[in-house]
Amino acid sequence: MNHRMIPVVDGFWNIRGSFKIGGLIDVGTHASLVRRESGKYVFLDSYTLGDEEKRHIDEITQGGRDVEAIINVHPFHTLHVRAMHARYPHARLYGTSRHLSRFPDLPWEETLIEDPAAHALFAGDLDFSVPRGVDFVSANENVHFSSVLVLHRASRTIHVDDTLMYVRLPSPMRLLGLNDVLSFSPMLSQALEKRPGAALEFRRWAEELALRFHDAENLCAAHTATLTARENGGAPIKERILRALAKVDRALKRHERKHG
Repeated sequence: MNHRMIPVVDGFWNIRGSFKIGGLIDVGTHASLVRRESGKYVFLDSYTLGDEEKRHIDEITQGGRDVEAIINVHPFHTLHVRAMHARYPHARLYGTSRHLSRFPDLPWEETLIEDPAAHALFAGDLDFSVPRGVDFVSANENVHFSSVLVLHRASRTIHVDDTLMYVRLPSPMRLLGLNDVLSFSPMLSQALEKRPGAALEFRRWAEELALRFHDAENLCAAHTATLTARENGGAPIKERILRALAKVDRALKRHERKHG
C-alpha cells in the first residue's frame, strides 16, 4: 500500500492511502488527524495506518492516548473501520447509520454522525454539513455521493469524501492554463432524490456551504488530492465551491424538469 501523511497546516494532518478499483486502478482514499483546542485529537474517517504513519501519530498523540474519537463521515467508506478501532480501542467510535448496521458488534456511540446532536459534541472545533436534496445512503450501493463534510475551524481545513472532488490536471492541460478543478462528484444526478424540490434543496445547501465555510483555506478530498493554501494559485475555496455549483446547473435543471 502507498501511504503518505501530509501536514496540511498546524493541527491538521491528512493521511493519503490506496484504494484500487478492481484491484487495478488506484483512486486513493484518506483520513485526517485533527487537534482539538483541548489538545486532544480526533480522526476524521478510518484508514489502516502504515508503520511510518503509526510512529508519527504516536509521537503526536502520546502513543495514541490522546486520540479521543474516530469520526466516520462517509456511509460507504467502511473498509478500514475495524483496523482503526483495533488500533485505538479506547477512542469513542462514531459512524453513520450504515456503519452501525454493517458492524453491529463494534462499540459505536449511539448518536449518528449525520445528526445535529453529534455535531454539537464537537462544535467548539468542528463545523459539520450534511448535503440536502440527495440520498445520504443510496439504495444503489454504487452511488457514492453524500458524506458529512467537516470544517476544522482552527486550521481552516475542509475534510470531504466523494461529495466534492479536487483534481490536479496533467501537464498538457496546465500548458493551456488549466491547473486544477474542484467539482461535485459526477454521481450527483443519480444521488438526487426523485421528488419535487430536491434539486432546489441541493442548490441552496451548496450555496449555504460556500457561505458557512467561507474562510476555508485548505481542502482534503478522498479520492483525488489535497488543496492547501500554500499551493493554491487559483481562486479561494468559497469561490471554487460556487463555480462547482454552476457547473452542475444543467443537471439540476434537468432534474427539476423531470421531478419538479
